[in-house]
Amino acid sequence: MIPLKSFSFVLLLLFPFTALSTEPRSPLMPPFEQTIENTVKRFIAAFNAHDSHAMANLVTDDIEWLSISNKKVMIEARGKQALIESMNAYFKACPTCRSELTHTISTNQRVSAVEVAHWQGKNGPSSQQSMSVYAFSNGMISRVYYFPAE
Repeated sequence: MIPLKSFSFVLLLLFPFTALSTEPRSPLMPPFEQTIENTVKRFIAAFNAHDSHAMANLVTDDIEWLSISNKKVMIEARGKQALIESMNAYFKACPTCRSELTHTISTNQRVSAVEVAHWQGKNGPSSQQSMSVYAFSNGMISRVYYFPAE
């Protein structure tokens, strides 16, 4: 049996941690510290919820979404409003589209990921994978490089 004095001491030591663990969280908030990798995970969660405004909350005002194909780099969206409009059109065209990150690696200002897209096609469930790189500025996504699907 733990003496009452020792039990009180243990409670005092644990109190700050229990106070932190009961903090209410949004479903899109990372479970622990704010990292650029967690920001990408939140971005994908917002994508999967088809919430273009939540996606826009995680990017810089001058966001650029770039598609890389062979020798070409195409700007798919430039600026928050263009990102919202582009995502809304995409969600309307593909209401079953979802994405998951299967592998990520981070540097100080970039997150590279293997993303697997899933959707319901005419012949049943479909999927494809591609590489993406998320560049950051002041903790916000400033550029997305999206490579061709495989």
